[in-house]
Amino acid sequence: MLTIHFSREDVLRTRVAPSADPLWELVLSLHLLQQRQADPLVNGWRRAVAARLRQEQDVDRLRLLLTLNPPKGYFPDFLTPYQSVDGFEAGLDAVRATSPELLRRDLARLAGGRELPARAAALARGEPEALHHLADSLQRYRSLALCPYWSRIQAAVEADRTRRARAMLDGGAEGLLESLRPTMRWESGVLEVPDYPASRQLHLDGRGLLLVPSFFCARTPVALLDPTRPPVLVYPVDRLGALVPAAGPAGGDDRTALAALLGRTRAAVLEASDAGLTTSEVARRLDISPAAVSQHTSVLRNAGLLVSHRDRNTVLHTLTPLGRAVLNG
Repeated sequence: MLTIHFSREDVLRTRVAPSADPLWELVLSLHLLQQRQADPLVNGWRRAVAARLRQEQDVDRLRLLLTLNPPKGYFPDFLTPYQSVDGFEAGLDAVRATSPELLRRDLARLAGGRELPARAAALARGEPEALHHLADSLQRYRSLALCPYWSRIQAAVEADRTRRARAMLDGGAEGLLESLRPTMRWESGVLEVPDYPASRQLHLDGRGLLLVPSFFCARTPVALLDPTRPPVLVYPVDRLGALVPAAGPAGGDDRTALAALLGRTRAAVLEASDAGLTTSEVARRLDISPAAVSQHTSVLRNAGLLVSHRDRNTVLHTLTPLGRAVLNG
């Protein structure tokens, strides 16, 4: 059982990640890819991805990722840096910048006294070429295994975030933590994960907890092993049906017509703004840069389709009545 101890300050500092975390989803999908249990919601995805990976010419990419991510047990904490909450590129930059000390420690724990394959051993020594090879492998695997399905993954995570937001509005931070039942139990300042594979105590010490809803998290929530890192708890969401590639823009012919009028990306920015999102949230949802979002929202704002409200370092975008009419019409 995992037992997480909260102070009053920890409760107030607990929050839910703003979107699906790209590196957590990537790493957990690798675990799921290697498991053989029948799961009708991901079996089609597993077969399709396995077929794509068999066609890859650089088999070293896959071999390294599978070495670092066994289907069960420990996997290195450095693969899921806290910075990935800001998107895939931010997370990948943090992976590239991992210190040799952390690489050595995490990979020694993974090896458990066994000799690592050559690529992983070079990584453990902190060789820059090995780190760049790892980053390239993560990018390639993501393009094959996650990008075709990302809108479906995001939709499931967004549905869970809506549920947690309602719990927060109705019951405050404690209502949010209580809403995590039955997978977890919240009582008297303690959050328990009964099915956790090891007996462990985690004291937050005023840092709060980042809750990360995840599509590829299978049944049991996951936490980082290193207690000095920012505390994160990844938990499974309702997958909302089988994982299949997105067939195209939601809304069929209406969305296609809107994309033809505004351009595909600008139409997607308009649609995302219907939920009332900040610049960085739109960037994460659409997997584009914040600068590109700012450029598109400026055009849409000048056309009277959305309004932008600045609050310190963030800008919140919402639709005007005209913008909603264009989106719906």
